[in-house]
Amino acid sequence: MPIKTILTKYWGYSNFRPLQEDIINSVLAGKDTLALMPTGGGKSICYQIPGIMNPGICIVISPLIALMKDQVEKLNKKGIKAFAIYSGMTGHEIEIAYNNCVFGNAKFLYISPERLSTSRFKQNIENIKVNLLAIDEAHCISQWGYDFRPDYLKISDIRNYLPGVPVLALTATAKGDVITDIQQKLNFKQENVFRISFERKNLIYFVIKEEDKLKRLLKIANKNRSSGIVYVRSRRKTKEISEFLTKNNISSDYYHAGLSQILRNKKQQLWMNNKNKLIVCTNAFGMGIDKSNVRFVVHFDLPDSIESYFQEAGRAGRDGQKAFAVLLYNNNDIINLKKNFNNSFPDIETIKNIYDAFGNYLQLPVGSGKNISFDFNLSEFSNRYNFSPIVVYNSIKFLEKEGYITFNESIGSPSLINILTNNEILYKFQVEHPSLDKVIKIILRSYTGLFSNYVKIDEFDIANKANTSKENIIKALIYLDKSGIIKYIRQKTKPQIIFLLNRLDKKDLCISSEKYRYRKEATLKRLNSIIDYATSNNKCRSQQLLAYFGENNTQRCGKCDVCLKRNKISLSQLEFDTILKIIKPMLKTKPRTISELADNAKEIDEDKIIKTIQWLLDNNKIYLDERKKLFWKK
Repeated sequence: MPIKTILTKYWGYSNFRPLQEDIINSVLAGKDTLALMPTGGGKSICYQIPGIMNPGICIVISPLIALMKDQVEKLNKKGIKAFAIYSGMTGHEIEIAYNNCVFGNAKFLYISPERLSTSRFKQNIENIKVNLLAIDEAHCISQWGYDFRPDYLKISDIRNYLPGVPVLALTATAKGDVITDIQQKLNFKQENVFRISFERKNLIYFVIKEEDKLKRLLKIANKNRSSGIVYVRSRRKTKEISEFLTKNNISSDYYHAGLSQILRNKKQQLWMNNKNKLIVCTNAFGMGIDKSNVRFVVHFDLPDSIESYFQEAGRAGRDGQKAFAVLLYNNNDIINLKKNFNNSFPDIETIKNIYDAFGNYLQLPVGSGKNISFDFNLSEFSNRYNFSPIVVYNSIKFLEKEGYITFNESIGSPSLINILTNNEILYKFQVEHPSLDKVIKIILRSYTGLFSNYVKIDEFDIANKANTSKENIIKALIYLDKSGIIKYIRQKTKPQIIFLLNRLDKKDLCISSEKYRYRKEATLKRLNSIIDYATSNNKCRSQQLLAYFGENNTQRCGKCDVCLKRNKISLSQLEFDTILKIIKPMLKTKPRTISELADNAKEIDEDKIIKTIQWLLDNNKIYLDERKKLFWKK
């Protein structure tokens, strides 16, 4: 079946986006391929179409559990069988997923990187016919990348089990040194990079220094009547700002990882269906969201890096129509961002002490606990062991990146069931247990795939159909589980902490001081980049962002806040840049008057020189002393 036919059949598109077809053809030709595509560029289609076309299964490695679940759900809805395996799943859930890949007709297996080193994965990989190895968020393999994860380094070992199977690495945030590093770490047979420009011509960037950010946000929301996203740094702010907007007649809701899965899904759906205009959220919102008509994204707080800002801002205007990305900041934001940075790196001894306290809190003996999921209350833990919650949270994040634990902040993952018997045994059980017959029939009528996979269920919905209480349904499901008829995994009501390795003695916990220092320096460099972006006002916003990702020969957009100010001086970009090249070196050498500058640039119209100088003065690049001498600010 031609690739365009598959595109139309499963996704309803008649044409590919730029470079998608080239990337797919490269993979189909068996070539190792690195694809750099901006957020919303259609990365998943680049591995899903080859995965569908070729016999066998496409294995997708991703660190984002929420995205894996989302992709699996979307593929299954299209009638394409897909499974996911990640830390926190039960052994039986994992066994069913592997059995479907080895013996069933599965086409995709999504797997988190920490599962690659398990003996179960290595045993099964030899029996699975793999047609493609796709690595999402491929920048995680590079120590130069902004989100390095040690488990990604295991991917090259997996290639030894898959001779002749091509690799497709995908990322939206790689810079030059990372691009080279990804290909080397993945053992590319030869360099092969497809790079789509990160330029978004329909997306207009604005940075606004603002003391009263709520008032400015309200003005933006009133001016843009379509759908929007507001990103903030704290869960508390999501609710406060949403309530402020609602009080001012802007339909709004809030979203963060601390809400139950059911509630998050409900809020997301209301926003997707345009029932609420704005969603105020932390960075937990956005992965897997494909809403094309988002007209504006506002960052109410400074993000941690250009990478995360670019990814989140890029959720606006995916339909190609004009959209806005607005960053609001003031001096306090910069102070708070630097403070957050210092809190983000507890000293190594503190991290080790917190790791040791986890084991005591969970009553986990040294040498046990690998891949076991535990309920974890961060606030209770912090109080009991007298740690700052912020220090605990950031220590968790550090231990996650070191590959010791993983932390699932989301609560309320839906309940799951899988029927263990065949139809004949199930029917016999129903006859012998008439009180359960009605419940079993309702489940069979309401859900599909129960015999081959774990399926999400809603006990409340089953209870309504059975005209009974949710508690009675839960009791019935527990009885069915104990009877060996089903496997029932109840909804989780607390965040989960998962030990990826058996608990180590504190003295055996290895955290490299050199790696710690490098990670801290790299994070500080990224933090300074976002501060520079926010505070600079002499270069086109789009050009600044593109230059950060290595695209240097670009044109100014003519529409951002910087360009609009420059447009007012009635000079073309070429004229402005030509004058700047002449006067900047002169002013950096020594202070000069306007006349002295004009005399040294006789070929340039004096009026245009004055306009350029006025712009530089207005934008705080130069200053004028009492002697009428101009100085270039250092």
